[in-house]
Order: sequence, then structure tokens, then C-alpha cells
Amino acid sequence: MSPSQPLVTRHLAISGRVQGVWFRESMRREAERLGVTGWVRNARDGSVEAVVQGEESALAAIVAWSRKGPPAGRVDDVVVTPAEGSFTSFERRSNA
Repeated sequence: MSPSQPLVTRHLAISGRVQGVWFRESMRREAERLGVTGWVRNARDGSVEAVVQGEESALAAIVAWSRKGPPAGRVDDVVVTPAEGSFTSFERRSNA
């Protein structure tokens, strides 16, 4: 990441067939590939939630990826909202 690019942080609420399809691990790998930090976890309602942080172009790429998800999944909707936090890596967290 270049120091001239500000970091942006967003919360993603991802719904559809997104649990039990390797979504969290796939997203963790994609985030690492893109240089995005934050976390991802399963939510109690069957959705997946994530907080992602990085340069605007990297966030656009991870949001685009989350709209498709892994091959076994089916994403119906992704709601993106502003978030706060500071992260040094991307982690797959246990369920909410």
C-alpha cells in the first residue's frame, strides 16, 4: 500500500447460501491476495459479515469478489456500510 492512499474501512453483510460453502476461508485468501486487512465471520442469522480495510481500489475488488463468493456459494445481497477499526492482517473469526 502506498502511504499517499488513505485506508478505507467498510462493513459487509453478505446474505444468500454463504455458510457451509467455504466462504470465510475463500474470502481470507482473496483479502490476503489483495492486501486487504480486517476479518470475516459467520453471523447467527445465516449470513456472513466482514470488516475490510485497505486502499479504495483493493476494497472495490474485495467487495466485487464478495458479490460472487466461492463456487459452492450463492450470494443474494451484499450491504456495504462505513466501519471503523485498525487491522494488521485478515483473519477468519469463529461464529458470532
